[in-house]
Amino acid sequence: MPKGLTFATTLAFAAVMALPQLAIAEPDADTLVARVNNQDITLGHVIVATATLPQQYRQLPPDVLYNAVVDQLIQQTALSDAYQGNPPRHVQLSLDNERRSLIAAAEIENIMADAVTDADIKAAYDAKYADGFGGDEFNASHILVETEDEANAIKDELDAGADFATVAKEKSTGPSGPNGGELGWFGMGAMVPEFETAVVALEPETVSDPVQTQFGWHVIRLNEKRKSEAPALDEVQGQLGEELRKQAVQDRVELLTREATIERPEVEGLSPEIINNLDLIRN
Repeated sequence: MPKGLTFATTLAFAAVMALPQLAIAEPDADTLVARVNNQDITLGHVIVATATLPQQYRQLPPDVLYNAVVDQLIQQTALSDAYQGNPPRHVQLSLDNERRSLIAAAEIENIMADAVTDADIKAAYDAKYADGFGGDEFNASHILVETEDEANAIKDELDAGADFATVAKEKSTGPSGPNGGELGWFGMGAMVPEFETAVVALEPETVSDPVQTQFGWHVIRLNEKRKSEAPALDEVQGQLGEELRKQAVQDRVELLTREATIERPEVEGLSPEIINNLDLIRN
């Protein structure tokens, strides 16, 4: 290499090192990661695409996932750019719905962000637990069998004076059978809906008619009922805040719907079954 070039290169390097060092900008949502036919693909596009992937794909190593998503966006951009003419009708309708859905979701986030204060949560707590108690708790027993006929026969036997625990030990197919059918104490939401509804309707020391659930047929005895102790504020703060935010969204939606100019014309010959007719949205 000629001495002059070497000297000039050395001087240039020294001059660069003498300049103030500028901070390299951190990547953000607008950072360009690819460009296809002058169409930009940004880091924001990659992040959004990644977030919508099924969970099993998002568990891939980050370097593998990043490159796969960028490659997919490049291929999609090339394909969409090659498409001639207007998008198919069903694609345009899907885009309309997706835009509407995403913007509505953003507005819901805005409503929820400003809906609740600590004072609101404290007021909700005081209103819900003013008597110092929480929700109802139940102590129940049950006998589980496979068929309705078996359950009816057991109910007749109990009505005739048979001991519930004894019958449960003899005939219940559930895991609580050897224990006389005892389930112990439980609160609302602990049991499947059909079972819970039957328990709530019972008075202590009474037995239900046969009740069907996904597990089979039950004959249920409510042994006792009580009120649980009120939880501390910090134990339910998150739950109360979520309830208040959901209510704020519901109230806002109802208000906007009432105030909106809404037209739903009667369409002659329209039958609800038409929603399954995909031929209507094909070009």
